[in-house]
Amino acid sequence: MGLAGRALRIAHVSDVHVLSRLGAEWRRMLFNKRITGWANVVLRRGRVHRREYLRAVLEEAAARSDHVVVTGDITNMAHESEYREARRLLDEVARRVEVTVVPGNHDIYLPAAGRERRFPHHFAPFVTGERPGLAVRLPAGDYPFVKLRGPAAIVGLSSAVPRPPFVSGGVLGREQLAALERLLALPEVASRTPVLLVHHPPVDARGRLARLRDGLIDADRLRPVVDRLSRGLLLFGHVHARSRVALRTSAGTVDVVSASGAALDHPDPRIRAGFNLYEIAGDGAVARIESYALDASGTGFSRVPMPERIVS
Repeated sequence: MGLAGRALRIAHVSDVHVLSRLGAEWRRMLFNKRITGWANVVLRRGRVHRREYLRAVLEEAAARSDHVVVTGDITNMAHESEYREARRLLDEVARRVEVTVVPGNHDIYLPAAGRERRFPHHFAPFVTGERPGLAVRLPAGDYPFVKLRGPAAIVGLSSAVPRPPFVSGGVLGREQLAALERLLALPEVASRTPVLLVHHPPVDARGRLARLRDGLIDADRLRPVVDRLSRGLLLFGHVHARSRVALRTSAGTVDVVSASGAALDHPDPRIRAGFNLYEIAGDGAVARIESYALDASGTGFSRVPMPERIVS
């Protein structure tokens, strides 16, 4: 690849779900999707997402990496107080290593969040890359963007769109996918190992109706774009569980990897709070894919296995 040099370590965090009950303004919530989201916080999500776990995960991820990526659902209901608190937490990480984020469906919870450009407003330092002229204007900002870092090209995508209650499916859209094709064809990008970031599952064998409910609606349109890659990482969140798929492409293999929820208190090691760690060697080879979960004491981390399968 002609870029032999220092390896790049990337820590992958997802589904942070910064909660803010104080942001629940009843008059604004009563007739929109936030009323179901608020009930979810009180009845379930608030009991299993631990702020102290999140802090421990972010600190350890920064300590072990050169670059931290967050694949969406940074907030829980896209309240201003949640945006501000999430930005404060990410700023702490950014004092130690570079940070890149992409949005999830919870970050564009209502149409107003997109119309008012709240996500790019609050997280601008983490969603700005090179080659802005190729980006498409979307509710969560301008995508795709790319950061050229040593042997890697870190590419941010947005699958986040507002949805009705009880629906969490995402979509990339034809324009963004066309822009992604043009971006990946740039010589300075094509000569590096791509690390694609998206919130919703990019490999999903379910039908369109199931993907509309809680998946990536146009995953089948992303597949031909990825099929041209000889290697790389396709990182996502949303499912709140660790997994790894070796996706066979026409040119090689791309590893499709999900991270668990960053603050989850759960006995299953596939789900428990943690982060993934990847190493891209100086020559562009993906040299390491590992996952770490917070231990029962909430103070240490152990390496845990990721369920793995091969998809052709």
